[in-house]
Amino acid sequence: MILYDDRAPGDRAVLALDIGGTKLAAGVVSRDGTARSFVTCPTRTEEGPEAALQRLFALGREALTAAGIAPERAADRLAGCGVGCGGPLDSQGGVLIAPPHLPGWLDIPITRLAHEQYGLLTVLDNDGTAGAAGEWRFGAGRGTRHLVYLTVSTGIGGGVVLDGRTYRGATGNGGEPGHVTVRSDGRPCRGCGRTGCLEAYASGTSIAERAREALAAGDRRSVLAALPHPGPTAADVAAAARDGDPLATALWDETTDLLAEGLASIVNLYEPELVVLGGGVTRSGEQLLSPVREKTRRLAMRPAANARIVRARAGDRAGVLGAAAIALERLVDDPAPLPVA
Repeated sequence: MILYDDRAPGDRAVLALDIGGTKLAAGVVSRDGTARSFVTCPTRTEEGPEAALQRLFALGREALTAAGIAPERAADRLAGCGVGCGGPLDSQGGVLIAPPHLPGWLDIPITRLAHEQYGLLTVLDNDGTAGAAGEWRFGAGRGTRHLVYLTVSTGIGGGVVLDGRTYRGATGNGGEPGHVTVRSDGRPCRGCGRTGCLEAYASGTSIAERAREALAAGDRRSVLAALPHPGPTAADVAAAARDGDPLATALWDETTDLLAEGLASIVNLYEPELVVLGGGVTRSGEQLLSPVREKTRRLAMRPAANARIVRARAGDRAGVLGAAAIALERLVDDPAPLPVA
C-alpha cells in the first residue's frame, strides 16, 4: 500500500481523469510523473453521458483506492484533480460544450461534478493541450522551452508549449494541428467539416479509409485486398508497405508527405525546439518518423526546420499523465481562483 502524508499541496500527487470516446482512464500521479495507479474501462458512449460519467467517477475512486487513498480522504491527501477531454470545451469554466466523440455530452459541468465527487479542486483542458503538457513535463520534452505535440491516432490532436507555458487560446481550444489544411480541395474532414485537413489524410482512420477506397476503385492486386471485412487498418497498411506492397507503399508515402507538409506549416508558425509525435500510428516507429523528419526539414523554413522530431514517451498512459500535468500546472505551480459551482 502506498501512503501519503499531509504535506504542502506542492508536494502532493494529483488525481487524473482522461475521457475518450472509446476508453476512460484514471490514475493517481505524483509530481515527478510516477503513476501510483492506472485503471481503465470502456466509455460506452451509446449508453449516454449519465452512465459514462458514473463509470468515470467510479474509476477515479478505484484509482484512489489502488494508490492507498480512501476516496473520502482525497481532499486531504491530494493537491487536486485534472481532467483531459476532446473539445470544444470551456477550459476556464470547466464545461464540456459538445465534444463530437461524445454524443449527447452537451454543456457538462465536469469540474463541478468532479469536485462534488472527490472534494478536490478540479481543472479541465483539451486532451491535446494536456498531452503537450504531459510530454513537456514528464516525457520527451523535458528541458525544452518550446514544444509542439501531435497525437496521430483515430484523429489528429495536439498542443503547444511556448516559452515554458502551455498555450490554450482564448477559451482553451487553441492549438489544433490536425486541422491545418494540406489540400484545400481535398478529402472531407470528419472532425471539423472542412476539406483537406491533415486529419483527413494522416490519422489512423483516414489511412484505413484511403486504403479501402483504393481497393474499391479496382486495385485488387494488393495484399490488402485479401483482408477480411471491414478491410485494412492503418497498421495493416504500414505492415504491407514495409513488405513492399505497391498500393500500401503509395498510401504510406502520401501519408508521410502530407504529415510533413502539415508539420512544416506548424514549425514555421511556432519555431519549436522539439516536435513530439504520439498516438497509435506512431507505433510504426522510424517507418513514419524517418521520412517525416527528412521531408519536414526540406519543406520548412530555416531555422524553424531545425526542430527535432521524436516519438512520445508516455505511451498508453498519455491521457492520464497529461491530465496530471495540467492539474499540477494550474493548481500547484500557478494556482488561481477556479469556479467549482
